[in-house]
Amino acid sequence: MKEKAIGNYQLEICSNSVASAIEAEKGGATRIEFCQNLENGGTTPSFGQLKLVRELVHIGIHVLIRPRGGDFLYTEEEVLEMIADIELCKEMGMDGVVIGVLNADGTVDKINTMRLVDAARPMHVTFHRAFDRVEDPFAALEDVIALGIDRILTSGLRNSALSGAPLLQQLIEQANGRIVIMPGAGVDASNIRTILAETGAIAIHSSAKESQPSKMQFAQDQVKGMDEAQWMSSKEKVHQMVDLLKSL
Repeated sequence: MKEKAIGNYQLEICSNSVASAIEAEKGGATRIEFCQNLENGGTTPSFGQLKLVRELVHIGIHVLIRPRGGDFLYTEEEVLEMIADIELCKEMGMDGVVIGVLNADGTVDKINTMRLVDAARPMHVTFHRAFDRVEDPFAALEDVIALGIDRILTSGLRNSALSGAPLLQQLIEQANGRIVIMPGAGVDASNIRTILAETGAIAIHSSAKESQPSKMQFAQDQVKGMDEAQWMSSKEKVHQMVDLLKSL
């Protein structure tokens, strides 16, 4: 799937449902990172979600490969699960996958990450925000580049890309075109231009999300939970960022 630039930039939207992915496309996004369970940082979507999104969305679809929430230190069984999910994505014609595996000491797990990369090719491969949990980002950058990965999603080891802008700029300088460094975390219309200007990034990531309360009319007051609001990508928020990118 061809991913159209927006001026000189690319805008990736993290979409946690088929409906969110459709909203992202309507808003003018370059591509989506497709996941579910965004409230827990995102996990791999179901077969049904993958099937529908490939049928209904016509921009780039890059699937998050993450078997659970929590850390990025995985068992052999979890690695095999991720390989199986990657192979399914390839069979279904997805454009890319989004992966990341760490060692217990905060370094990139090069052996298991390479297994995932090998399973993914010829799809595009992004190293996700596991990067923001590494001990040495400059060494980790060289490890990810050596693995042949195409892009890194990172907040610059901070809670937001805006706060991490100084490190993001350093990483982009060190990468020197060998890999795309894509800022993400807390990106919206209020700060997208500042982040791009301060980092020199050419691709940027946002969920463009809004909270949607439950539409249930009946509420079972004797039971807690199972009626939480849901996050949904907003085509209006995406469009706002697209317009800002076009003006740069």
